[in-house]
Amino acid sequence: MLKKVLRGLFTIIGAILGYLSGNGIIHTSYFERLGYFSNSPIKTLLFLILCTVLFGIILFLLSPWINLAITKTMDYIERSLQKLPATEILAGTLGAIIGLVISALFVNVLSKIPVIGALLAVLVAILMAVLGANIAIKRRDELISMLSNITLKRNVTVKDKEKKSKVQYKGDPKVLDTSVIIDGRIFDICQTGFVEGTLVIPNFVLAELRHIADSSDGLKRNRGRRGLDVLNKIQKELNVDVKIYEKDFPNIAEVDNKLLKLAQVLNGKVITNDYNLNKVAEFQGVPVLNINELANAVKPVVLPGEEMKIQIVKDGKESGQGVAYLDDGTMIVVEGGKKHIGKTKDVIVTSVLQTAAGRMIFARQKGEV
Repeated sequence: MLKKVLRGLFTIIGAILGYLSGNGIIHTSYFERLGYFSNSPIKTLLFLILCTVLFGIILFLLSPWINLAITKTMDYIERSLQKLPATEILAGTLGAIIGLVISALFVNVLSKIPVIGALLAVLVAILMAVLGANIAIKRRDELISMLSNITLKRNVTVKDKEKKSKVQYKGDPKVLDTSVIIDGRIFDICQTGFVEGTLVIPNFVLAELRHIADSSDGLKRNRGRRGLDVLNKIQKELNVDVKIYEKDFPNIAEVDNKLLKLAQVLNGKVITNDYNLNKVAEFQGVPVLNINELANAVKPVVLPGEEMKIQIVKDGKESGQGVAYLDDGTMIVVEGGKKHIGKTKDVIVTSVLQTAAGRMIFARQKGEV
């Protein structure tokens, strides 16, 4: 049915083109000079009918090949579009439109240039459209996130503001890195309810965990499986929103850089215990929640002069030093404690040193100066 409609349409187009061509031929200076058609309306009419019928027949005969070319072109475009995500198509279209709007600012000026002006104007318009589409596709995640934020802000009405106190704030998205999942303490932190917002598990982090879990190294394999077990526990046992982020950043090689990029796209925060990732994120302006810093922050405060009872378990690095540990793992260095290894002693805190790796307490035995 569509082929018949298109064939009839092309026939009509051919007839119209034939009429316009015949009319143009009649009014050319050559025939007007001869006066061949001006003195005979019948000749004019017959010539127009002949041109109309001739072009109509030509387009009618060519229409099957034209239909085939159009059909193949449409099928190719459809197959190509099906391979692209809807977000890419939308972003590319919007980017091309913006590029054309920008090109309109100086296309009029270019078109006034003699001879090549029109060609330059067309080339600039095409170039700006392609450039706009390309930029929009590469930055589609940021654009979608920005548009979503704008839409949400515009949808806030006076009535919503009045009910604002009753609406619970869910918090920013929290992107988990591989190290913090394997560490396992994130489960306990989430269980306490201190972490708000959606926990985002990127697909590339899951891939890295699976790779570690399949390692031939026994230690790595156990670490990878522990990380996967922690994720399963979080999903099954905790009342928190967990989202698997399917998209990847193929232009970025390292997982850490992908995490930071994802946090920027989602306008969220990265949860990690990786010191180096923490520093890179700080440099790039990405918010990071480091659970090692959290652990240090909630450790009991110990002040110089405070007394405590500890068991010295090993010797220290310096001569005569002994080392003990609190229940939370904090190291205590006791001056002159080497000779009391294995004994429980009363000590007095002399100083506390806070390092990136944690907190160290220096003490001396009670009764010694």
